[in-house]
Amino acid sequence: MPYETPQAAAVAWLAYPQLAPLPDQPTLDWLFDEGSLTRRLTGLSHDHFSVTPLFEGWQPLRDDECAALGLRPGAQGWVREVYLRGHGQPWVFARSVASRTALERGGLDLETLGSRSLGELLFCDQAFVRHPIEVCSYPQDWLPVEVTSSGLWGRRSRFERAGLDLLVAEVFLPALWHAATEENR
Repeated sequence: MPYETPQAAAVAWLAYPQLAPLPDQPTLDWLFDEGSLTRRLTGLSHDHFSVTPLFEGWQPLRDDECAALGLRPGAQGWVREVYLRGHGQPWVFARSVASRTALERGGLDLETLGSRSLGELLFCDQAFVRHPIEVCSYPQDWLPVEVTSSGLWGRRSRFERAGLDLLVAEVFLPALWHAATEENR
């Protein structure tokens, strides 16, 4: 079952210059890091990183996702929701979406990823262009019940390759901030 929830019209995805007030510097470093999040999490976990799929399948995309991908509201898309884990704990909730037509013409088979990282695939394929990162205070009712919390930072960016657009959103969970703080001590 996907963690799809009602639309949240108040969600404002913002680029760095629009952010006010700014979060602290360590948070900004994670939110706007343009490198591979998978690689960064693998390093922080000392190679105890894993991906746990929660949902993969076709469903209507949220309005904010349709707008970001230039689709009509309610368009069907492929949705993949996973936990990115360090030492078995959910550190990041990730939701990746793409339209049906983009996937059909783009030659990317997301259905076979399983517990492999989509991010690693995107960063290994030099043809993908990453568009600017946007951030928001992620709506808690868009999260899986077991990690529901208010005030969590989320980020998203669109990856593009020859007409294939993927929107990847990543929400940083409290266990990640705890691990990052411990690492810096």
